[in-house]
Amino acid sequence: MSYLQENPSRPVMTISHLQEMRSRGEKITTLTAYDASFAALMDRAGIDVILVGDSLGNVIQGHTSTTPVTIADMVYHVSAVARGRHHAFLLADMPFASYGNPDQALENAAALMRAGAQMVKLEGGRHLANTVKHLVEHGVPVCAHLGLMPQSVHTMGGFKVQGKSPEAAQLAIEDAQILEKAGAQLLVLEAIPSTLGQKITQAISIPTIGIGAGPDCSGQVLVMHDLLGAFPGRAPKFVKNFLATSNSIEEAFKTYIAEVKKGQFPGPEHCFKADA
Repeated sequence: MSYLQENPSRPVMTISHLQEMRSRGEKITTLTAYDASFAALMDRAGIDVILVGDSLGNVIQGHTSTTPVTIADMVYHVSAVARGRHHAFLLADMPFASYGNPDQALENAAALMRAGAQMVKLEGGRHLANTVKHLVEHGVPVCAHLGLMPQSVHTMGGFKVQGKSPEAAQLAIEDAQILEKAGAQLLVLEAIPSTLGQKITQAISIPTIGIGAGPDCSGQVLVMHDLLGAFPGRAPKFVKNFLATSNSIEEAFKTYIAEVKKGQFPGPEHCFKADA
């Protein structure tokens, strides 16, 4: 059985395509996947980007955070997803403590790229500029990640909205600019006020992908299990259960894609506000 379902009318997505989408104002759709079957289904539905997230620590492995996830775990799931997608751009998380210095980051990023990733994602601000630069200089495309950073949840004191004060917002804008200058070509923004998501998107020239960062980012991402209402416990404010109004999982994926493309998701009820 082959999971690959090529559609000649649809190109294989590249970072250049994503940049072009940002330039013309077309929203970029992203979902997480961790295996070949779901990757193939969302690829067929028309998703632009598939993220193999270290969220697998929560939704697949049953941990309370992403920190137990190893590079070996990520390589395994990236290779599975790579066999299931054909058109979507494949982004992979660098897990906790896998990029403590530039050389370690390169070694682990190379393992993810060999497994099929087209880009790796790192959580952190300006302190990662040298690591980002080192990876890019060695041929590894990089996505940065600002705002709520699940790998740092213990130092952040829990899953809290970030960048709410004017000072914190300004630091986040500066971090985004520094990371872009270092060579990052994509930026995920998580759990920040909508106004800050808009300001960061306007302050840089690379695409931004929001998750709880407002409607003005270049695109959106959700964890697949959240989109399907399949993860137990209280759902974050920025989550919408698309399966609740769909007749199938594939239809739920298509509805999510359509609502992001039309600017209908996220709505005001999924967004955060800054401090007054």
